[in-house]
Amino acid sequence: MSAATYAPETPTTPDARITPRAHLRHTSALIRRNLLWIRQDPESMFDAILFPIVFTLLFVYVFGGSIGQSLGGGQQAYVQYVIPGLMAMMGMNMAQGVGTGFNQDFNSGVMDRFRSLPIGRGSVLFAKIAVELLRMLFATAVLMVVAVLVGFDITDWAGLLASVGLSAVFGSALMWVFLTLGVVMKNAQSVQAMGFLVLMPLQFGSSIFAPTDSMPGWLQSFTDYNPLSSLADTARGLMLGGPVAHDLWVTLAWSAALTAVMAPIAIHKFRTKS
Repeated sequence: MSAATYAPETPTTPDARITPRAHLRHTSALIRRNLLWIRQDPESMFDAILFPIVFTLLFVYVFGGSIGQSLGGGQQAYVQYVIPGLMAMMGMNMAQGVGTGFNQDFNSGVMDRFRSLPIGRGSVLFAKIAVELLRMLFATAVLMVVAVLVGFDITDWAGLLASVGLSAVFGSALMWVFLTLGVVMKNAQSVQAMGFLVLMPLQFGSSIFAPTDSMPGWLQSFTDYNPLSSLADTARGLMLGGPVAHDLWVTLAWSAALTAVMAPIAIHKFRTKS
C-alpha cells in the first residue's frame, strides 16, 4: 500500500484560515447531508405537515365563531385574521425544532465527528438553519393549502410572498437562539422545556390568535413590544391591506438584533463545547 494510506488525518483548520468559498462548499455539502437524512427519516417531517393542519382547524373551528363575531364577520372574518398570524408562527416553531435536533446530534456523537474535520464551524450551523428554513417553507405551503380549503381569500400574491420572506427572516434569527440552547443544554428535553417557557408567552401574549384590544393594559404593553405581534400585523397588512411600515421595521429590527447577538454566541459555544 502507498504511504498515503497511512497518512494522518488533516488537523482541524481554524475558521479564520478557511476561505469564504470553502465555507460555502462546506455548507452546501452539509445541507445535502441533512436533506438526505430527512429522506431516510421521513417521520422527521411530521411536525411540518401536521402542525399547520392541526392549528388551522383547531383555531378556525373551535374559536373562529366567537372571536369572529367580535371582528364583526363571524368565522369567515376570523379565517382572514388568523391565517397571517399562523404564518408568523411557522418560523418560531421550526426554530424550536432546530434546537432539539442539534442537541440530539451532539448526544449521538455526530457533532464530535464534524468538529474533528477541517471545515468551518459556522458551516455546520448555517447548514442546519438552511434546512430548517426549507422545512418552514414546506410547512407554510401546507398551511396555505389548508387555509384556502377553510375559506381564506388570497387577495395579494405579492404580499403573500413578502410575508413568507419576512417570516423566514425572523425565523432564522430565532434559530440562532435555539441553536445556542441546543449546545448549552444537556438534553433535548431541556431544550424543549426552555422553548416552551419562552414561546408560550410570546405566542399567546400577541395578536396572532386574537386582537389585543380587550386585553388588560399591562398585557397590551407587552404585546406592543412582542415581535410576534409585529410580524403577524405586518403579514396581515401585506396580505389583506393596511399599514405595515412601523410593524415591518420593528420585525426587521428584532431579527437583526437577535442575529447580531446570538449568531456569534452560538458559533463560539459550538466551537468551544467540550
